[in-house]
Amino acid sequence: MMQLADQDAQQNLTTALNAYTPRVDQVSGGSGANTIYAFSALGGLAFYACRVGNDDLGKFYLADLAAGAVQVSPISEGLGTTGTCLVLVTPDGERTMHTFLGITTDLSIDQVDLAPLQTAKYLYIEGYLATSQTARDAVRSARAQARQQENTKIAISLSDPAMVQYAREGLVDLIGDGVDILFCNEQEALMFTGAATVEGAIIALQNQSKLVVVTRGANGAVIGYDEVRIDVPPQVVPQVLDTNGAGDAFAGSFLFGLSRGLPLSDCGYLATAVASTLVGQFGARLRHEQYAEILAGTIKN
Repeated sequence: MMQLADQDAQQNLTTALNAYTPRVDQVSGGSGANTIYAFSALGGLAFYACRVGNDDLGKFYLADLAAGAVQVSPISEGLGTTGTCLVLVTPDGERTMHTFLGITTDLSIDQVDLAPLQTAKYLYIEGYLATSQTARDAVRSARAQARQQENTKIAISLSDPAMVQYAREGLVDLIGDGVDILFCNEQEALMFTGAATVEGAIIALQNQSKLVVVTRGANGAVIGYDEVRIDVPPQVVPQVLDTNGAGDAFAGSFLFGLSRGLPLSDCGYLATAVASTLVGQFGARLRHEQYAEILAGTIKN
């Protein structure tokens, strides 16, 4: 699960980790960013609205997104400290996250460029925004604009069991009067709905979303649409090293498939292939060329 921390606690933990082991690399992350990165790497045109500080980490973050062909806006950068997330991965591949939100807590509609939404097929919302009132207000404005456009669909991810447990009201606010696509994992689905089974959770979630996609880790995924259920089989993973970002990559790959008009079953197959590859290595993103290789190997034109 994920827990929030203040700047002092984050710095203390960072100092302790640096004393324990040398730092090997520095990478950009963020749930929504990982999703958009996967979408872009597969060949989609993507814009990401975020909030970073005018420090070295913020500049690194925006440059990293640009290098991944993800469009960003200058108004995403402001005076303050860029948020950080420390991710500890245990031998079973599960991750625990210690997150300092930094300037992200101040994300508001003033720092969100809505112009790209005018031509967007999808507005994607990450559930981690549930903890910030100003961010939820910004989402409400983006949702309102998306609803005015006939061809723009709204997608959301519940993001983390911690969000369901501690920020449920915020998630309900983000969902608003409903969305077109809802992503979640099995644990989040059961916790959010109180259902005893995945099928029961899908039925309940369909009150909020037309299309519900539930990832089930080693058991693949289930897609629910009206009365239709599509079981997406798991793919063989030689060794699970790190599940961090797998759900994000799944959502981005699934949305890419939808944007290309692929059948739901193919969207699920592509998303599972990307996520399965991701959990076999450390880090929340694949190398850029890996996405293209997976796409070529799973979807035949």
